[in-house]
Amino acid sequence: MRSLWYALLVLLLAGQGIGAENEDPNDPVELLQSKWDAVISILQAKDIDAEAKAKKIDKLVSPTFDFPLMAKLTLGRKNWPKLTQPQREEFTKLFVERLKTSYRERITLYTDERVAFKPAVRKKTTVQVPMELISKEESVEMLYKLRLVDKTRKVKVGERWEVKVYKRWKIYDLEIQGVSILLTYRSQFDDILSSGTVEDLLSRLQKPPTS
Repeated sequence: MRSLWYALLVLLLAGQGIGAENEDPNDPVELLQSKWDAVISILQAKDIDAEAKAKKIDKLVSPTFDFPLMAKLTLGRKNWPKLTQPQREEFTKLFVERLKTSYRERITLYTDERVAFKPAVRKKTTVQVPMELISKEESVEMLYKLRLVDKTRKVKVGERWEVKVYKRWKIYDLEIQGVSILLTYRSQFDDILSSGTVEDLLSRLQKPPTS
């Protein structure tokens, strides 16, 4: 469990700036690798306490992750349609906060781990980036899953404004030693919904995580 949540922390930090408008969306491995130096500087900083680091992470998370898709995938085709639109919005909000709470509580787990990125594997509109998390005690295989999505922004051309479409990588899952974080959550949520209601699930998510 330590490796899983530390890896998620690494993922959140390493993902900072993924898909920025001036970056090449065709090279996610180079992009992730270039961010690792920034990760190390944050994690090893002696003058920043855990709370301050958590705030920095929170600021970086939102533009990096496809949270709406992640929330939807954790429920799957079986359970997502059962939710009304207000319930979907509430579930997404609670799910995102559950992720953030989990990594905030585990920031102090970092010691001297290092990472080694491997060549990306393209799959149409998605890409998978293998990575190895290496410490003195163990080596953990991880797999980033990202998808390329369209984003828009307004740019001024002469005297008028135009809408520009650009590509942006968004992370939607992470596998650790072959185990998907999303599928792990889906199993938990399936158990709750198999014997309870959507309101039961939302109520459970409102409580602090137990592990």
